Amino acid sequence: MKILGIDPGFERLGIAILERAAYTKGYGVPRKEKVIFSECFKTSSKLDFSERLRLIGEEVRKIIKKYKPEVLAIETLFLNTNHKTAMRVAEARGVVVYEASRAGMRIFEASPPQIKMAITGYGGANKEQIMKMVKILVEVDNGKKSDDEIDAIAIALTAFAHLRK
Repeated sequence: MKILGIDPGFERLGIAILERAAYTKGYGVPRKEKVIFSECFKTSSKLDFSERLRLIGEEVRKIIKKYKPEVLAIETLFLNTNHKTAMRVAEARGVVVYEASRAGMRIFEASPPQIKMAITGYGGANKEQIMKMVKILVEVDNGKKSDDEIDAIAIALTAFAHLRK
């Protein structure tokens, strides 16, 4: 199974495709989930917001077409004090959910505390703790991954954990 993990945003969108671990031949022991693609997709603040949303939709559609994931794992919106930013992130999130739904994908949503709990065992974990655990839980190349990519990987891992139940 492949899961598309998305850390939503309109300036930076964390994207990751994870594949369910195959079993070690002859032992029946699962290997780590594997990251087969990740990126931090960025849009320019010089563009109109509607153009930024269009670019996000096109990128997500292209990734869905190429990797054919069955599930979208996306973070629910965490409201902060900047309501304008929260509304724009919600709109970008809506574009992603639309593209996944259009492709017939199952949608899995989790809040930031649920993701932290699934990855670290502690709902108040910080970025460093999440990054450390993600690198333990999955095969991640040694190249520098952005926080947005790590968050997208963490969201996909959370979906794998919940879908196994």
